[in-house]
Amino acid sequence: MKKIAAGLFISLDGVVEAPDQWHFPYFNDEMGAAVGAVLGSADTLLLGRVTYDSFAGAWPDREEGDDEDAGFAKQLGDMRKIVVSRQRLSFTWRNSEQLQGDLVEAVTALKNEPGTGGIGMSGSISIVRQLLAAGLLDELHLLVHPIAVRQGERLFDEGGTPIPLTLASSQTFSTGVLNLVYTPARPA
Repeated sequence: MKKIAAGLFISLDGVVEAPDQWHFPYFNDEMGAAVGAVLGSADTLLLGRVTYDSFAGAWPDREEGDDEDAGFAKQLGDMRKIVVSRQRLSFTWRNSEQLQGDLVEAVTALKNEPGTGGIGMSGSISIVRQLLAAGLLDELHLLVHPIAVRQGERLFDEGGTPIPLTLASSQTFSTGVLNLVYTPARPA
């Protein structure tokens, strides 16, 4: 069974929306390695449409460049990219397709496909929430930034059933960012 790992940039007050507006001052090699670890072992990316559009608007052009991101950009381009959206989509970035059918059923089928590579996620907050609630997310990687953004969508919305998690690992970066990895709590 394939493992699903999701990575999110998150503020101290739980905001995950628009990290491009507050996260870059904290980005360094440590964070780059942490992001690479979430996506590096995956052969499939599962993304929401907004995150996909952001990625597709940035990464394909970087493949051809000489900067340090070119290798990672090529890796992303080569990966299978599955996009969740209620709207019918067309794609320009290679290896992209739209998820068909019910999210939970389709992701369960993805997890059961043969292969050794995992399924990586970046952003895609509503999908992360749904997969956590359905018990399909195997790892939640939170890069907690030392800033209170004070506005925007938070990872965990009000109401609903509690989702118990277990801290699998933690690391503090030189910027003060905490790299926290959680797994679903197993019943005692």
